[in-house]
Amino acid sequence: MRPPLPRALAAGLLATGLPLTTGCGADVEPAADSASDTTVTVSNCGKDITYQRPKRPVAYDVSGAEKMFALGLADRMRGYVMNKLGDPSIKGSPWKEDYTEVERLGTERITREIVVDAEADWVLAGWNSGFSEERGITPALLDKVGVSSYLHTETCWDYGTKSVDVTPLEALYTDLDNLGRIFGVEKRADKLVTDLKDRVTALKKTWPDQGDPAKVFVYDSGTDQPFTAGRHAAPNDIISAAGGTNVFNDLDKGWTTVGWEPVIKAKPEVIVIVDYADQPAKEKIAYLRSMAGLKSVPAVKNNRFFVMSYGDAVSGPRNVTGAEDLGRYLRSVGR
Repeated sequence: MRPPLPRALAAGLLATGLPLTTGCGADVEPAADSASDTTVTVSNCGKDITYQRPKRPVAYDVSGAEKMFALGLADRMRGYVMNKLGDPSIKGSPWKEDYTEVERLGTERITREIVVDAEADWVLAGWNSGFSEERGITPALLDKVGVSSYLHTETCWDYGTKSVDVTPLEALYTDLDNLGRIFGVEKRADKLVTDLKDRVTALKKTWPDQGDPAKVFVYDSGTDQPFTAGRHAAPNDIISAAGGTNVFNDLDKGWTTVGWEPVIKAKPEVIVIVDYADQPAKEKIAYLRSMAGLKSVPAVKNNRFFVMSYGDAVSGPRNVTGAEDLGRYLRSVGR
């Protein structure tokens, strides 16, 4: 049986009117012997935060779960939450065994209730991709009930003062380094980040010697308006590492909607199709081919569609795999 909630946390939950519930969870490592071994200060979204070593961490979506899995932290996790849209990404994940061994706490969006019911002490998610003012789950609200938070650096541009502006791959490396420090696995994190950077360096050596980079459009979803990736979303750097350029690289957004006219005007040579559960890639490609306005677009005329797993397209260690696969595709079509 799990021990009762710490008194301070229980009092905080009562003060906010949140329920006190229990459930099953994975075993965690014993606490370190001294405070110096269990606390660490890292910078997250421009703010220095001191964390106790998490004992019951919860991660949201592929981004959160796979950053933890890649650092070998599955056995320390209380659980993860993932929308059912991510299920195909689990099947294709190099960490699919970890997904089966760690409890899945929800199949939609993460909520404060899920966090409280799981008796979590730390949550990993993104701003507006997990944490949300409208849905009542923010770092500030969780802090009031004794739950710490870490935001994906990729989403910091849209959080608070918006003072943090790094490229998506640099954001990934920052998160892995910080998570390594928070969980005391710095050597694993350093090795992982070094490997990812080395792979990107090797990929860049395959770029064509001459000519402008291939123009690439990311199509996630949408009919009246396409949902795509601006410069703050992971595909922007995935495309760049592969040797192409995102046609919306100058858009100061993450994932966002645009009009079809800018897409047509940009004349992308390749369209990346983000593939997930309820909107299969085949259906998206068929829709794009059916649009009269897109028939003159080089990617459609030449049938150059590249399907990318949702798990490769959101911030996480699989971004480099997505870049390598896209790079091979671009070379295969002479770009």
